[in-house]
Amino acid sequence: MQVHPTAMVGPEVELGAGVTVGPYCIIEGPVRVGAGTRLLSHVFVQGPTEVGEDCCFHPFSAIGSPPQDLKYQGEPTGLVIGSRNVFRESMTVNRGTAGGGGVTRVGDDNFFMALTHIAHDCQLGSHLILGNATTLAGHVTVEDHAIIGAYSGVHQFCRVGTHSFIGGYSVITRDTLPYVKTVGSRNEARIYGLNRVGLERKGFSLEALEALERAYRVLFRSRLNTHDALARLRQSGLRTPEVDTLARFIETSERGFVR
Repeated sequence: MQVHPTAMVGPEVELGAGVTVGPYCIIEGPVRVGAGTRLLSHVFVQGPTEVGEDCCFHPFSAIGSPPQDLKYQGEPTGLVIGSRNVFRESMTVNRGTAGGGGVTRVGDDNFFMALTHIAHDCQLGSHLILGNATTLAGHVTVEDHAIIGAYSGVHQFCRVGTHSFIGGYSVITRDTLPYVKTVGSRNEARIYGLNRVGLERKGFSLEALEALERAYRVLFRSRLNTHDALARLRQSGLRTPEVDTLARFIETSERGFVR
């Protein structure tokens, strides 16, 4: 464990083996930091917060700060971060609120670029990439392997589906579909086919991609309404795990989804 003499580490903080706390970092409140995690310099961490192993926090990131919610009255809430995450310069992650379940969660192996903001009660999966200045409002769910382009904003309570791709400068006010590319501003956001290049890079088989292409045509190019398109998809016999995930996401959408 290496703590720079200019760093301030509170009495409630627990640091795992091999943790590095660089110059002018501040860690206060009930905070646990897993083994091998590095705070490079000028990082602020406030508890209650739990950080997993082998994470890296770059300068001026603010982690575990209180939620930016006027309903918040200082009640104890938390932030739980998994392992092997990279937090680049000046990004922020807020703790949860009592009304949103009390905990903001971040999975494993994520890459958050500079100026990213993750608001209260967000639930983030693993293997995500959030581009520079991406903003997630409160209560947003981002499923595994999603990519959100730079300067994009996601509205409260929206879901970002697994393996989805959101283009830069997009404004998302409804759910974005798994495996699909979504791009555009608030009134013009729309889907642009499967995220085929990304899926190929992730090792999806040709059979899985072809099944998703067929499902996409039934759901979004048949000119049927959502109910009838889902019924036709079931009748088609397409029952791969990926197709089932896409159909279930549509069926469980509460805000509606970008079409």
